[in-house]
Amino acid sequence: MPFLGQDWRSPGWSWVKTEDGWKRCEFYSENEINQHNNNLCQSINLDAEDPSLFNNEDCEFEVKKRKKDHLNSNTKSHHFFREKWIYVHKESTKERHGYCTLGEAFNRLDFSSAIQDVRKFNYVVKLLQLIAKSQLSSLSGAAQKNYFSVLEKIVRKVLEDHQNLRKIRELLQDLSSSLCILIREVGKSVLIGNINTWICRLETILTWQQDTMNLQMTQEVNISLSLSDLPLHMQSNILYRFEDGWDIISLGQVTPALHVLSEDRHLWKKLCQYHFSEKQFCRHLILSENGHIDWKQMYFALEKYYPKKEQYGDTLHFCRHCSILFWKDCHLAFLFKDSGHPCTANDPDSCFMPVSPQHFIDLFKF
Repeated sequence: MPFLGQDWRSPGWSWVKTEDGWKRCEFYSENEINQHNNNLCQSINLDAEDPSLFNNEDCEFEVKKRKKDHLNSNTKSHHFFREKWIYVHKESTKERHGYCTLGEAFNRLDFSSAIQDVRKFNYVVKLLQLIAKSQLSSLSGAAQKNYFSVLEKIVRKVLEDHQNLRKIRELLQDLSSSLCILIREVGKSVLIGNINTWICRLETILTWQQDTMNLQMTQEVNISLSLSDLPLHMQSNILYRFEDGWDIISLGQVTPALHVLSEDRHLWKKLCQYHFSEKQFCRHLILSENGHIDWKQMYFALEKYYPKKEQYGDTLHFCRHCSILFWKDCHLAFLFKDSGHPCTANDPDSCFMPVSPQHFIDLFKF
């Protein structure tokens, strides 16, 4: 059956043909809703021994309100945040009025499932960190609620897996600093919702920070080989795969042998050349006592002035032909030739471009 929707690319509503004509499918059947309403009326009648406590109108109003809240809390929260792609429209057209915002994109794209993928975890954490620094107050109320829901799942995952602890500490630190500025200095006029809600959120973030600081790393008993059992040249090759200097320093504190490898001058030179350019080297040249370049000090000095090169296992992609932002599933793309969205281009792969976290935010700056 043809339909008119807000976006001609969207699947629209589901319709079924009945004796009275076409009717829209509901996520919950009428029997389930009626049963829920009957149970609600029974619970109210059992609690209301005084006849003057509730009348029929109050009961009917309460039933309608509970019915509306039940549908909104179930259909929207569980069905709305599971899309793999969205159309990024920046102006009004005949098919759709308005434009796509950052909060709408954050709501509709499936970030809750993305944090379960080890290739996408760091990408989502970096995106939440950038939003916390500058875009938190611009999100809608639903987007802010979804933001803290995703953040809670990330914290739980880190506390359970004992991985990516430093990244989540930086995220919570930036978020708590931004909330303190918004609540105390800027004022509650820029925040959506009750100020007490934001104070509770800030207290929750401070609790999470304390939990991450008190986290004790436990060593599991394993009879297999450990990192220190590998030959030194293999340990050195592992250090050369790291992209962050703080990770190298942390690993160098494990054993004396790893500490010697982490102080390798050539290792820090490669790391500086990976993240920064030669022109940036000349502006912040640091020499050691022997007259050689101190690449380790150079790295941390350049890190303060210039952004590092970002590298992620998997990112969001943007199709220039369709103007669609989507998660690209490598397994489906390889097995079923699925591009991740309904692309109409003759050569879809040539139209795809990876989207960094900062680029994701810039897409919605009009």
